[in-house]
Amino acid sequence: MNIRWLLRAKHWAQNPPSVSRMKFVCGIIALCILLVVIEKLFGWPEALTVSRTRLR
Repeated sequence: MNIRWLLRAKHWAQNPPSVSRMKFVCGIIALCILLVVIEKLFGWPEALTVSRTRLR
């Protein structure tokens, strides 16, 4: 573990983030998990798949 991470953890322990910021971060994490679940249930759309083409 890097000394910079330890200093960052110390700063976070002394000055924790606000409740609104924690809600924002948790909301983003929940949105990412929701997108992963939707992709696993329904699959990846064919229109968004990259097709390989050979350039001559």
